[in-house]
Order: sequence, then C-alpha cells, then structure tokens
Amino acid sequence: MRQELSGLAASRGSALGRARVRLPHVVDVVAEYIDPADVDAELARLHDAIDRVRTEMHAMRDRLQGALAHEVGEFLDLHALLLDDPELLHGLDELIRTDHSSADYALRQQRDRIAAVFARMDDDYFRSRMDDIDQVIARVHASLHRRLDDTTGVAGEVLVTDNVAPAELAQLQQQGVVAIVTSSGSALSHSAILARSLHLPMVVGVPGLLQRVNDGDALIVDGGAGTVVIEPRAPDLRTHRAQLRAQSRDQRELNRLRRQPNRSRDDVSIQVHANAESREGVAEAHALGATGIGLYRTEFLFLRSNDLPEEQEQFQAYRDLVLGMSGRPVTIRTLDLGADKADRTGLALRDEPNPAMGMRGIRLSLARTGLLETQLRAILRASGYGPVRILLPMVTMREEVRAVRAELDRIAAELRREGHEIAPHVALGTMIEVPAAAIALSGFISDIDFVAIGTNDLIQYLLAADRNNDALGELHTLLHPAVLRVMRDVLLLAKKHAIPASVCGEIAGDARFSPLLLALGLEEFSVHPSSLLEVRRTIRSCDVHALRASAPSLMRARDRAQIEQWMQRQLAS
Repeated sequence: MRQELSGLAASRGSALGRARVRLPHVVDVVAEYIDPADVDAELARLHDAIDRVRTEMHAMRDRLQGALAHEVGEFLDLHALLLDDPELLHGLDELIRTDHSSADYALRQQRDRIAAVFARMDDDYFRSRMDDIDQVIARVHASLHRRLDDTTGVAGEVLVTDNVAPAELAQLQQQGVVAIVTSSGSALSHSAILARSLHLPMVVGVPGLLQRVNDGDALIVDGGAGTVVIEPRAPDLRTHRAQLRAQSRDQRELNRLRRQPNRSRDDVSIQVHANAESREGVAEAHALGATGIGLYRTEFLFLRSNDLPEEQEQFQAYRDLVLGMSGRPVTIRTLDLGADKADRTGLALRDEPNPAMGMRGIRLSLARTGLLETQLRAILRASGYGPVRILLPMVTMREEVRAVRAELDRIAAELRREGHEIAPHVALGTMIEVPAAAIALSGFISDIDFVAIGTNDLIQYLLAADRNNDALGELHTLLHPAVLRVMRDVLLLAKKHAIPASVCGEIAGDARFSPLLLALGLEEFSVHPSSLLEVRRTIRSCDVHALRASAPSLMRARDRAQIEQWMQRQLAS
C-alpha cells in the first residue's frame, strides 16, 4: 500500500530501488561463563577476532586512498585507534581472566561500562562518540562468529536503517546502492556531507521509518524534498522519471559551465575556489574550472601515518598542490588537528573534556615546539612554485596572529639565507570560526592579509549547537539573525580594509544559499568540487547589485521564517 514519509533532505537526487532494511545491530547476549581451563583459548579467540577487524579496517582504508581519503579515512582511523585502546582491551581481558566471562559476554559488559561513563558526561560530543564504540564492538562481535560484514549492498537497493557510518557510504555506493534513508541523523552530519560529495541521494530523520518499511518494498527517494514513497503508484513513477530526465539535462548544462567565466548576471566577477585535501581533489578542482584552492586541509598528511611528516614530505605535497593549479592561487590551512580527530601520531591530546573547544588548530601548533616551524618552512618553500596563501585555523586573539607573523618572517629570512627561492610575500590569513575572533576582528585586521569564514564551526559556537547532535539539526543553521549579522560585519570590515574575504564552510557549497551570501557581500566562495558547477550556475543567474540593495530588508529579519521569506522573494524576482 502506498505511503509517503517525510524526513530531512540530506543529499539531493531521486532514486528508485528495492528496500533493504537493516535493523540496529545491538550486542545483546545473555550472561555466559566459561570453564577456567578455557580462558587462554577464549582470549585467543577474542584477539583473533580483533585482529581480523583491524585488518579489514586497514584494507578498507587502503582502498579509499584518493579524494575521499580524508573524509572517510578519518572515521576508519578512529575505529582502528579504538581497537588498540589499552583500556578497552585490558577491560576485556580482565573480564575473561578474572570473571571467566565468555568473549561475547565480555564485549557486552565492557560496552555497557563505557556507555554508562559516556552517559554521565555533560557533553554532547562525547555522548555521540558512543556510536563509534558500538560500531567497533559490533564488528568484533560479528567477527567472533565469522559473520559476513553487514555493510554489503546489492545494486538497485535503497538502504533503510537507523544510521549509517561515513566509512560505509563509499563502499555501499560502489556496490550499487542507489540511496540511503535513515530514521535518525542530521543533514549536517559527516555522513550527509559525504553523501553529497558522492551524489548519493539521502533522506535522514524519518519518524517511524523502520516500523513502516519492509524488506523488498519498492521505494522512491527524493533527497532534495526529503521524502520517501513506499510502493509508488503510476503517477509517482511518472514523476520520478521526469525528475531523472531533468537531472540529466541539469548535469549536461552544468558541464557546459566548466570554461565559462565566474560572473553574475549583472557582470560582477565572483571567485569560486575549491576545498581540497589530496592530489586527486586538486585535479578535479582544476578540471572543473575552480579559480583557485580556497582551503587545502593539511590534516591528511598527519592522519595517514604513525609519524609526524617531515619538512620534505610536506614540501613535496604542497609543491604538487601549487603545480597542480597551474598558477591559480592556493590557500594552505595550517594543521587543524585536535582530540576530535583520529590521530596516530600522538600529537593531539587525548581525553580532553571538550575537544571542540580544546587544544586544536593554531593553539596546538603554537604549543608544540617545532611543529609550526616545520610546516611553515614547507609552505614557504612551495611558494617558490606559484601563488600561496597561509590560513590559520581556530584563531581567537591577536596575540596568536602576531606570534605566527613573527615566526613566518624569521623563517622566510632563514630560508633565503639557505638559498631557497620563496615568494617575496606570502599572504597570511585567519579562519573566522570562533565568535571572539569575529567580534574582535577590527583589533587585528591590520595584522592579516585575508579572512576565511568557517561557517561549520562559527555556527556551532555562536548558537551553542553541536552539528553532530541529531537532536539539534534544525537549530544548527545559517538562517539565524545572529549568524547573518556576524557574517555581514566580518565581510563589511574586510571590504573596508580592502582585504579578500571568503566563506569555506558547507554553507558556501549549497547553491540555495548563494544569493543570501552574495547579498551579505561575499565575493569569494570556497566549496567542495562536487558543488562547484552548481554554485557557479547559481551565481551566473544572480543580479548581485539587486541582491545587495535588498540586504537591509534581510538584516531586519527577526527569525528564521522571515529569512526564508526573503529567500523566497529573491527566487521569485
């Protein structure tokens, strides 16, 4: 019988497929004990299972080298770290040795112990990390019984589940899964962001999903509207086919934009840079006509190895980046690593009570002797091969900028004495993602050459809403008067001081928000390559002067509804 369900639009696109329902995997075993004589054998059985899972994780990580390596590999690295966590492993061993618990029962007890600790924490981030613990323990539990990995998919299927890990998505798409529908999740989660990168339709947060969809049901998933139709009828199928034809025409039209200028309808030049973290991402950005690299994430160099990358390794990566853009400017962000990211180098602090607000970004770089110096030396050496800008993450105050500026000047003089060819001037900029930096920007704007607004963290900190907390998905939004005012003030101040200002968060890559950002005064976007052509097309359809003339009415909006009404008026004009 036909039913229509509604959720949150997470990744656009329309798909028709057969439902494959995956119920939540819970390690739910009864109390089970072993004979003391079997302890060694049970320990060996457990450690064999852990070794198999660890091998699977490394194999999956190797297969994902490339443009998705940073986005997907981060979660695989985190799970691999959990498998090596001494506290987890010691607890399991003790339960088997001392209590004579079976390996299955030990897993359940250890999982429940950790869950109890996390539940007492007054921090949404750490509570959300329980999902990672559950996924790792579920993998080990499955390995104990030699069950096949249940992340496999079949071509033509729509995966219907409670939630999906980012590490699964690329694998599922390669296997032919055509869409994802979940009962929980946020449109701003890492899984949703990755689904958009993969152009995999996704709807999240569908109430009653697992109770209303059965294995084998035919489903139409509209990731743009956030709807799921169960057992569609003839009119639904006709609508779906029309959408597919429209998507095909749309893609052909987008492809024609590759070599078109980035100018608005009223002939205003707008820069559309790309975000990247790998050689493949740079190549894609170049092919799609990006005007430069607006954000190169250097964390990938640190996350892929157990050792800190040496100067020469970093230099070669940055030089290849510069050469890959053939003279177009590249912006290299210094290390933005903290306890919230998997880190095999031991660089980031572990067990920080609130890693999102802890020792990360420029704070970590300034606190670690030699870390910043090595990275700045490598970047400055790469500047001899083409235009480079340096971007500092998580800046809070002027003192941090001035400390880096002094170090940059000292290292530049040192490199010149050593005979290295470096650019006469390498621009230094700051991420505006900490509200304090946005508010105090006028006090240190003379110390910098450009700014980049990181909307992901700025919105999170400004609204006190964790973007990874499913329950706060609607609260974490650009469409809040406070967010718009802070961004407008930053853009106006940058314009007054004649320095470039960009937006490089997820919002910049969502073409629905392009007119709003243009109205606020933005002239430089930095987006994921998968969004580049769509954002360029939207910009070409906009009258920038008219949008900026309407900005005062936008800034008078007092709530989300009034901001959305302003956006609707712009679409109609």
